[in-house]
Amino acid sequence: MTASADLQMRQRAAVAGGVGTRSIFAKKALNAELWDVDGRRFIDFAAGIAVNNTGHRHPKIMRAVAEQAEHFTHTCFHVAPYEGYIRLAERLNAIAPTGAENRTMLVTTGAEAVENAIKIARAYTGRSGVVAFSGAFHGRTLLGMALTGKVMPYKKNFGPFPAEVFHAPFPNPYLGFSTEEAIAGLERLFAADVDPERIAAFIVEPVQGEGGFNVAPKEFLIRLREIADRRGIVLIADEVQAGMARTGRMFGFEHAGVKPDLVTMAKGLAGGFPLSAVTGRAEVMNAAHPGGLGGTYAGNPLAVAAANAVLDVIEEEKLCERAAEIGRRITDRLTSIAARQGMERIGEIRGLGAMVAFELVEDRDTKAAAPDITTRIVAEAEARGLILLSCGTRLNVIRLLTPLTIEWEVLEEGLDILETSIEAALSILRPQRPDPCSPERPEPGSLRHSP
Repeated sequence: MTASADLQMRQRAAVAGGVGTRSIFAKKALNAELWDVDGRRFIDFAAGIAVNNTGHRHPKIMRAVAEQAEHFTHTCFHVAPYEGYIRLAERLNAIAPTGAENRTMLVTTGAEAVENAIKIARAYTGRSGVVAFSGAFHGRTLLGMALTGKVMPYKKNFGPFPAEVFHAPFPNPYLGFSTEEAIAGLERLFAADVDPERIAAFIVEPVQGEGGFNVAPKEFLIRLREIADRRGIVLIADEVQAGMARTGRMFGFEHAGVKPDLVTMAKGLAGGFPLSAVTGRAEVMNAAHPGGLGGTYAGNPLAVAAANAVLDVIEEEKLCERAAEIGRRITDRLTSIAARQGMERIGEIRGLGAMVAFELVEDRDTKAAAPDITTRIVAEAEARGLILLSCGTRLNVIRLLTPLTIEWEVLEEGLDILETSIEAALSILRPQRPDPCSPERPEPGSLRHSP
């Protein structure tokens, strides 16, 4: 029996069945590579679900954590505060794109950041309603699930959810749903279901993560900002997955030039250590009464030290620029693959920076979802040593989240494996290869690409 098989048996006997996992049991990892307990090497195109933007075990981050551990590991910031937390808050205040004087609070998970952002918006406005969007993901707590616009696997069987959470449509140009239609849907919500004067906040991702890497059109975010200003609503940018240089900017909202009131961060913030933050306009952030925000582990000293090192690495290694180049190389390869005969099931390639995905369809005309093909590609890649993740409300999108520090040769090796895996997955469905001289060849121009 392999070590992996043994661990699978132990996991089934010890771990709750609702904790979904893969069959890769990690032993060690470095930058964009991971080795399992049986010595198999994998190239990591998941990065811990966009957590390891700075790679596994970046030396600077590991040194910062080790140095902090020599001093103290926990005091609780409410009991004995420390300089590292304050310094990180100062740095996040300086970079958060609100266009105003900012304040920051630290917590531990993305869901905590989201929940605290909602609390702060409610305290500031004196209102209780919140509008999220279809396809959104905002966490697995009860409020996080209520805000999330994707049922499987996050919401099924876990209700009822907190009240006064409403969902409006999110644009999806690929499926023919425009910004104008989305805004009209929001206005219908205000006319039919909830008075906008009861709404404390809009919460929106600049690029939907679990929803399928749907990029929020610039005009959509501009319109939300205008409506928020007109209605006295706080605009919350959920940058948990898109933030920390992932999209080629420090924050995804920066691509649209739209200034949110509050920004939630987590995942890539601390290079693999659990930490999240809410940063926003001082007048909004200061609305909560003293003692109303925080938590026992909020702003853990080791994670804070890691986060300060992450910000150094992003600047010193120019990871925003590197993310843009990674995205270009991935998109170019996927475009080349999709243009080939037999690859018509790749319906769209989309994303920002190094947050890239491709959608699998039965054919490009109907755009009917192909979740079985998606699952097959992920499995083929894993068998060949490449870690991929799927997403999307139709379960038919593969997302590529390489560390932003990935070596170029490792990136190309991973893309080679990806191409081979797509070919293998589609070969089962592909009819006998036609005569290459036949004039009946597919039109690659039918493939859409988002900007």
